[in-house]
Amino acid sequence: MASSHVDDLRLAHYLAAQVDSFTSQKFREHDFTVETKPDMTLVTEADRTAEQIIREQLRRVRPGDSIIGEEFGKTGTSARQWIIDPIDGTNNFVRGVPVWATLIGLAVEGEVVVGVVSAPELQRRWWAAKGHGAYTGRSMSQAKQLQVSQIATLADASLSYSSLHGWADQGRLRSFLTLSESCWRSRAYGDFWSYMLVAEGAVDIACEPELELYDMAALVPIVTEAGGRFTSISGEDGPFGGNAIATNGILHDEVRSLLAQASDPQRTE
Repeated sequence: MASSHVDDLRLAHYLAAQVDSFTSQKFREHDFTVETKPDMTLVTEADRTAEQIIREQLRRVRPGDSIIGEEFGKTGTSARQWIIDPIDGTNNFVRGVPVWATLIGLAVEGEVVVGVVSAPELQRRWWAAKGHGAYTGRSMSQAKQLQVSQIATLADASLSYSSLHGWADQGRLRSFLTLSESCWRSRAYGDFWSYMLVAEGAVDIACEPELELYDMAALVPIVTEAGGRFTSISGEDGPFGGNAIATNGILHDEVRSLLAQASDPQRTE
């Protein structure tokens, strides 16, 4: 692994730690206002402040890098892009559910090479850098290496997702239900956690029909460095396809083939 990736991984951990203390306090005290964005998703002042904390640190220590964030968009033109979701799982955050996390990814020349997912209320963090493996733990010095499962058939597989509505909106609900019914078990762990469970080998398949780059970037190296695959439904590697399938690799082609069939009747208004 390039030494720059080691330094960037350490920096991503530092950024996550800076944000964790702030977001945890806001969550525990329920000390935030909630707004609805134009796309009808929720945002809190904690989301915006958390992203500002990360941006300010990056401007100080990586002034030449560009930044893509959920709340403030893109700044800079560098091929080194920090991709940030300050609070993934805002709906959970708002309702007092502790399953939310800060996602920090670094893409270089269009490839995500570093990812950190920090979920302070779960007291968990996951991370990876290209060529270095994927890990989970409380810190880089207290870590366990991650490895995806070896489950080889859908009948033995565990599937995680976020909700059914998106699959219906994309005309793929029947295909998704066929996949779900083919699996041994399905649960809606949701958001980042589905993908971290794939990396841990606790879940074999995670998928969502519509996602943004900042929802996925940090997840990709963690899944792939743990031995899994992460593509779009159309088969594009990485977080750039607008949706996601993450698997242990063994099941990937079969899962993708099922989900690629847009079989729902045409919706009429």
